[in-house]
Amino acid sequence: MALINNYYVSLSAFLLLNIIPVEISAEEDLGNGLGENYEWYTLEDGLKISKDTGKPLMLIIHKSWCGACKAFKPKFAESSEALQLSKNFVMVNTIDDEEPKEDKYAPDGGYIPRILFLDSQGEVQQSIYNKKGNPTYKFYYYDDKTVVDSMKEALEELGSQTVKPFETLESQTVQPVEVLEMQTVKPVEVLETQTVKADEL
Repeated sequence: MALINNYYVSLSAFLLLNIIPVEISAEEDLGNGLGENYEWYTLEDGLKISKDTGKPLMLIIHKSWCGACKAFKPKFAESSEALQLSKNFVMVNTIDDEEPKEDKYAPDGGYIPRILFLDSQGEVQQSIYNKKGNPTYKFYYYDDKTVVDSMKEALEELGSQTVKPFETLESQTVQPVEVLEMQTVKPVEVLETQTVKADEL
């Protein structure tokens, strides 16, 4: 009887889970429309990870209500090249109230979407921007191709900035160890034990 009851409970749960659609809240959607296949972090966690690993950080600042952001998101989310390159970055995106307030995150204005590249010390690299875009809004990106160009540039300029432990140094020449000739050592002579009386000293 218990087996039959378990069967009905399992069947009921299966039917409920497959018939009733489950909505995922925006809080659980770390990609915020930019792609769930990317490994996303919060800005706070991303800065720590970047510092620890030496990987550069890529920060996308966008808004849920922004038309330009809505047009950009699916292009970036579907880009296989951006996804592949993202493995070399600590990926962060901030939406709405998550936008960082410090001036360094708006180097030439607070427009959106804007994409910034930071070194492992958390410094915005102002030399890495959309070279094909509007020079007034250098960090504005409208498609995945321009982002991929900047990702490649960031990797060339920043790369990984930490030295891995036990890394081999191929460029150094190691001198061979000199082999010393074997020397013959004479055995220690054993002296006879002599007894000395205290008054003879």
